[in-house]
Amino acid sequence: MAAPSSTTTTNIMLAIVEKKTSSLDLYRPLRNFIVINYSEREAQNLEDDLQTLKQLRSDVERGGTADSPPARRDLLQNYYKALCAVESRFPISPDKDHVNTVTFTWFDAFKPKQKASQQNIHLEKAAVLFNLGAVHSQIGLSSDRSAVEGRRQASHSFIAAAGAFAFLRDNVAMKASVGSSTTLDLSVECVGMLERLMLAQAQECVYENTIAKGSSPGVCAKISRQVGLFYEEALAALHVAPLNQHFDKAWIAHVQHKAALFYAEACYRYSLELHEKEEIAEEIARLKSGVNALLEAKKTSPKGAAQQLLDAINKLEINLNRNLERAVKENDRVYLMRVPPVSSLPPLPTFSMVKPMPMNEILDASREKMFASLVPDSSAKSLSRYTEMVDEIIRTQAEKLQQGSELARVRLKEMDLPDSILALEGNFTLPTALKEDVEAVQICGGPAGLEGELQQLKDLRRVNHELLVQTEEQLQKEATEDAQFRNQFGTRWTRPQSITLTKNLQDRLNRFAANLKQAAESDARIERSIREHSALLSILDCRPIESALPSLARPIMSLDASEDAIVGALKQSLRQLETLGAQRAGLEDMLKEMKRKDDILPKLMTSTGSHEDLFRKEISKYDHVCEEIAKNLEAQEQLLMHIQAQNDEFAVIFNLEDYKASREKSYKQIEAAIAKFREVKENINEGLKFYVTLQDAITIVKQQCSDFVMTRSIQCREMIDDVQRQIAGLSFQDGKTTAGYSYPSTGHAHLTQRSNSQPDPGNTSNTSHPQTPIYQPPQQPTVPAYTQSPYGSSQHLPPPYHASISSPPYTPPPNQHPTVSHEYGHPAYPGWQGPYYNAPPQQTGSMPPAPYTVPSPYPPSHQSGYYRQ
Repeated sequence: MAAPSSTTTTNIMLAIVEKKTSSLDLYRPLRNFIVINYSEREAQNLEDDLQTLKQLRSDVERGGTADSPPARRDLLQNYYKALCAVESRFPISPDKDHVNTVTFTWFDAFKPKQKASQQNIHLEKAAVLFNLGAVHSQIGLSSDRSAVEGRRQASHSFIAAAGAFAFLRDNVAMKASVGSSTTLDLSVECVGMLERLMLAQAQECVYENTIAKGSSPGVCAKISRQVGLFYEEALAALHVAPLNQHFDKAWIAHVQHKAALFYAEACYRYSLELHEKEEIAEEIARLKSGVNALLEAKKTSPKGAAQQLLDAINKLEINLNRNLERAVKENDRVYLMRVPPVSSLPPLPTFSMVKPMPMNEILDASREKMFASLVPDSSAKSLSRYTEMVDEIIRTQAEKLQQGSELARVRLKEMDLPDSILALEGNFTLPTALKEDVEAVQICGGPAGLEGELQQLKDLRRVNHELLVQTEEQLQKEATEDAQFRNQFGTRWTRPQSITLTKNLQDRLNRFAANLKQAAESDARIERSIREHSALLSILDCRPIESALPSLARPIMSLDASEDAIVGALKQSLRQLETLGAQRAGLEDMLKEMKRKDDILPKLMTSTGSHEDLFRKEISKYDHVCEEIAKNLEAQEQLLMHIQAQNDEFAVIFNLEDYKASREKSYKQIEAAIAKFREVKENINEGLKFYVTLQDAITIVKQQCSDFVMTRSIQCREMIDDVQRQIAGLSFQDGKTTAGYSYPSTGHAHLTQRSNSQPDPGNTSNTSHPQTPIYQPPQQPTVPAYTQSPYGSSQHLPPPYHASISSPPYTPPPNQHPTVSHEYGHPAYPGWQGPYYNAPPQQTGSMPPAPYTVPSPYPPSHQSGYYRQ
């Protein structure tokens, strides 16, 4: 028995001392078992766990004197969880194949000379739980109960102590008592008595706080009576075997006096309430009952009760007698009521404020990592089989849940729900794929954007047309100059005619013009297609696109105005169906969570019976979830049938079939509009690519023509000089002036330079004759606006007739139209006859063909789909 509390002279309480044990080495036997049954490597891997267990056992052996009560409490809790891990992996028993060199020895807490020794880990676990309850009682006894917070902490500690003893009684006590050597302090009877004693002291702390708060006499009486009942239950266990000869008489005297004290206290508080109600007769009876209880306790209880407790009893007895004397006088003089016998009184009311603290979570060893990698082969195989059984249940139930959800989805789709309800409310939408196609069309500009792209086609066509005109004007100007000089000088003008040299260029320009004309026709077909299908394409400009869909309207005339009720009932059924779907999702998550937490490995390792029996018991945990799933699916089936009937009625009233037909028609119109838009868009894109490619090709040919014109201009000046010298009577050697010009054959990249003739030294005097003025060609009209200078500088002449890289293709700026020659101002080429449409045939003779053999960079027309009809 612990020393009485010194915090108060009236409410003295009891604490329990810890059990003592003998020293024990767990390290070596467990390590040897690992080496023999697993491997040395496994033992090395578990070295830290073995050392931790060894240290925990050593700390427990020291007793509570070396540690503070809270530290001792934490130590015992950690050691208990470690023992649970050891129990599930190391079979400790006298069996030769088990850990048979470990013997646990513990001494009785109330009779220290008695001890128990067992090769059974249950004795160790039971002793640790007993000491845990004892430590909690010591923490409660050490609390300062002179203040409200101290009394609350003391009550909490006694509740925890009661929880530890209750956990010991329900889970370990019976197993520890099976051994050949046991002590009475670990019996079910003893730990049950200690649980009631701790609850009595916890309720007593609550009573002290109730008195301190000044609660009403009725409340104080109820709480006090419950304190007395807890003490009475503990006293009943102490008065019978096997505990009646095991505890010190002072313990029995203490519990008996406390039981009488709080019964009398309840009578006293209750009588105060009766006095206020003027129920004098019952007041007298309750006071007499309290006095008798105190007298009986003092007479029959053994000696040894603490003096503070006896003083409290005497003080209460004085108060009871004083009130009893006053009540008897009042009754004799005023009330004259008949006092009922004590045996006829009903039991005093009670109010329990405490109960044992649940210790399952505190002592849960399922998350204990010690020896986690050590799993016996037999247990692993059994665990694998159990896991397969659980997986089969999870898989089967998950398939049922998925089938139920799919069935609901298909049935609703068949009934066109909830789309028809949404359509009635104006919240309908397109099918996902169709809506994505419409959004893609609208993002790229929609039908309205096609007009801008058509304008781009026109602008590019005009630019190509103007490039052709400029190029033709270059060649025409050069040919006109050449013809003028030929008429002026006659046979002295010996160079080839321009029309002979430019035939290939003219042919290519004619092909470009033909392509451009054909492209204009394709552009016109695209434009006609847009105009013809403008009504169809206009549906794609609706934003949102749902505004183009028909709506589900209410009937024009209603006979009984039941539409709203029908719609409301259908919505309610759909909400119920949605709730069932959410429940299925929750049930599936519950199954997965149960499987995640389902760890039966410790039970498999400690099970001594059939594993099949254990499996059946553990699998039964899932039965209630499976039943809930079956109920859910059955409820859904009934609800779907009800929804089908409601939807049939809804369809008749709102003419749902006609709405579906018109909606499908709108879908097909949108699909047709998308197809036509894509077709037109593809043709426009192909046209744009065509014009850009053609512009590049025309630009290259234009540069070649510029090179040709520049070269011919240089030749012209040189020939004019020679002809004028002949006319002036200048002498040239061997008459080879005109022979100095040599024209390359077809395919040459440049002209051969003229050999300079040396003048006759004897005719030097001729140089003094005045020269005929050099011929100046007449002024020509200016080049159109888009004519480009072929060179940046005239200092270095490029090889004649070589195609040079032109500037990038021209792209007209918005709303800006280049100047068009008055002769070629038509939008395309219908009926236009440029000079290179009626070019004369090439003359035959000694003149070589034109030096233009550069292949056209523009692809043949048959390689493009732009010209399809």
